[in-house]
Formats: sequence, C-alpha cells, structure tokens
Amino acid sequence: MENLNVPLSESELEQLEALLDSDQLAGQAMGLDQLQAFLCAVASGPQVLPPSVWLSEVIGGEGLPDRETAEALLSLVFRLYNQVLDDLGHQRGVAPILYPLEEEGGALDYGSWADAYLFGANLGDVPWQEAAGEHWDDLAEQLEVLFFLNGSLKEDVLASGETWVSPQEEARWLADAQESLADVVQSIHDFWMARRNIPAPVRRAAPKVGRNDPCPCGSGRKFKQCCGSKTLH
Repeated sequence: MENLNVPLSESELEQLEALLDSDQLAGQAMGLDQLQAFLCAVASGPQVLPPSVWLSEVIGGEGLPDRETAEALLSLVFRLYNQVLDDLGHQRGVAPILYPLEEEGGALDYGSWADAYLFGANLGDVPWQEAAGEHWDDLAEQLEVLFFLNGSLKEDVLASGETWVSPQEEARWLADAQESLADVVQSIHDFWMARRNIPAPVRRAAPKVGRNDPCPCGSGRKFKQCCGSKTLH
C-alpha cells in the first residue's frame, strides 16, 4: 500500500501540476498554486473537513478521468494535503507556490493564491466569523492580508466611497503583505488549532455554493470570481 505521508518531490509536484492542467480535466481543476493555497485553508479552520467536502472543488465539475490517471492524481493530491497538514501542524510553515503574472514582467501572482485560500476558508458549514466569536478581530487582522493580496480590500474601500492610500503606500503594503504571507497562513492555522475543541456555533442554513457555480448575487460571474473571495467579511 502506498504511503500517503511521503512529501512530494520536485518531479512529483511537476507531475501533479501537469495532471491538474491536463485536457482530461477539461480545464476545470485548480492550478497547483491554487491547490496548495486551498489545502492550507482546508487544513486550518474551525472544523475538520473530510475529502468528500473539498475534493470535488479541486477537480472541478467534470469529474475524474480514466482510472489510472485518477489514481495518480488522487495519490498526489492527498500526499500534498498531508504534507501541508504536517508542515502547518509542526509550525514549519508553507512556502507559497506562486506563478508569474505574464502582464507584469516577472511579478508573482499572489492574488490567485489568496483567492484560492479564501475560497477554501468558505467551504465549511460554520462561517469563520461565527466560529471565532469574540476573537474575530484577531483573526480578521490576519485575513486582511489575504484580502489585500487578492484586491478585494481595495475594491471594498473604493466602493464605500473612502479614499485609498497613495501608490507609494500601496506598494509598501504590498511588499509587506507578500513577505508576511507564509507567517499569516501559519498564524491562522495556529489560531484555529487552539480552538478546535470549542463547541461549534449553529450551522448556517444556506447551501454551499461550488467554486464554478454561478454567483448567487446574480452578477453572471462564477462564484470564485465574484462573492466567493469576499464572504468572510
């Protein structure tokens, strides 16, 4: 039986990347960067989320391909998940996998990583704000880094009619947020691990919306591209 606790090698990460991007998944699966971020959120949070809750979000709406490919893909995904669990659980932190933004000359796409993390944080039946209770302000301060990196913090400020910071200040904030991302992800994980034994609040009645489903706000965009990255506010 395969040991699913063995960390992925560089070549195996490349294999996983290729499988996620393969035509067999019809372009519906997460990218490797998104998968890592998503699993970091799934590994944290107020409750343990079984694979039955999150695996379909990784693969997308088309389902698994042929058996051989499916077995290889699932093995690599679960090994990456266990690796994330182990790294965060032992407070080693997770180095974000980041792709370059083609239109910005070598800048890395922190926004996509933050989007996927925030989507994963929205998967559970118990909203993070409810579960955090009186400690929400502490958690919100950490999450603000992710909302800043995916651009939704700026969007919300401008939409409210408030003044955004100067370009110089924004650049400084961006550099600080990028540098602190791994520490923030570790801190959020530690926050929830200290509270996993606290009884969960009443579960929300609204059904969970899939990442590729139409956004319930009626915008016509996919949930992951619209309200899905903002539901923790």
